[in-house]
Amino acid sequence: MASGSRWAPSAALLFSPRARKGGGGGWGVALKAIGCILFAGVSFRLLCSFSSSSSLSPEIKEGKCDLFHGEWLPNPSGPAYTNSSCRFIDDHQNCMMNGRPDIGYLYWRWKPYECDLPPFDEVRFLASMRNKVWGLIGDSILRNQVQSFICLLSKADEPVEVYHDKEFKNRRWHFQSYNFTVSLLWAPFLIKSEVSENENGESTSEIQLHLDVLEPTWISQYEGFDYVVIAGGQWFLKTAVYWENGKVIGCHYCQDKNLTEIGFEHLYRRALQEALRFISSTHHKPVVLFRTWAPDHFENGEWFSGGTCNRVSPYRKGEYSGKYMDNVMRGIELEEFNKAIAAVNSSGGVVNLKLLDTYSLSSMRPDGHAGPYRMFHPFAHGNEDASSVQKDCLHWCVPGPIDAWNDLIMKLVLN
Repeated sequence: MASGSRWAPSAALLFSPRARKGGGGGWGVALKAIGCILFAGVSFRLLCSFSSSSSLSPEIKEGKCDLFHGEWLPNPSGPAYTNSSCRFIDDHQNCMMNGRPDIGYLYWRWKPYECDLPPFDEVRFLASMRNKVWGLIGDSILRNQVQSFICLLSKADEPVEVYHDKEFKNRRWHFQSYNFTVSLLWAPFLIKSEVSENENGESTSEIQLHLDVLEPTWISQYEGFDYVVIAGGQWFLKTAVYWENGKVIGCHYCQDKNLTEIGFEHLYRRALQEALRFISSTHHKPVVLFRTWAPDHFENGEWFSGGTCNRVSPYRKGEYSGKYMDNVMRGIELEEFNKAIAAVNSSGGVVNLKLLDTYSLSSMRPDGHAGPYRMFHPFAHGNEDASSVQKDCLHWCVPGPIDAWNDLIMKLVLN
């Protein structure tokens, strides 16, 4: 990858630009029956935990419930939708269409320790969001989440795509029965960026990042949103030249330039500070959900060196502590989020800012990534040799664990 940081996932993994119509695969009809068979042999300990935990009253436990810490428990009923029932899944995340042979990863549900997390209720959600507009701002992982979001909502009302740009990075859907609009905005850095990359991650020059200027794409539309989700992270690891006050101040991983090396940690912190300062100070006060870092699960290498993600079941509590990068980036996020809340409180201001901390539940799901099944070929014709296929251990199969992110959104917004 020209001008790409050794940390940076390729552009082919970071964004699959186009969702094609159609689902593919007739597996949805038999899905639930197969799921019951798969989980007939689940251990006695897990089944007992599932039975006893489901009897807890969410109302009684809600006051002390931490939604973001818990465990994945068996869910024989399976996913809320399939790739056959939802036509809004990008090809690169349509793992079943692309030949993934196992379906066990679909039969788990996220269970906070002190309460239950109800499944997404599309009718209740849309009824509560009548005449509202959502803006979801971030990178391809947020777009990955939006696929799940649209699939869940489409069970109650078929959305109409009313806008997309040439590369399908910025999109808008309208749910006519509820006059509800969902806008997806491409802003992988949240701050202003100039990127010269094609879909294969090949670039003619380094990314140019302006640390003190927010991305105009989302700033210009912000006042039209009633609810906002912002997220990012992975693109900050790429090679980039940094600007401030109209001048170059340094670079990250520019080995052939005589520029001061400035780590991506500084960049990410500055970008979050700028975004959170804007959200806290602007007169328009939508409900804003800040979603935390999304971990990858590459093993035996990275995306560029043959890394894989072949696990077929979740990690259990304490089995996985995350990667160095996870801890660094999430640490920055929590620090800046807490500082922003404290600053608003100390000034007597008002901000509807909530933390959507999906890291812990996501870190426990190495089985939910697209892996080699981000491509239709070579699996479609019975060729099981995936050695030549670049693995995607960053984005998630849809349906899959990412559906729980939207379960959390519903709980945070409607409660």
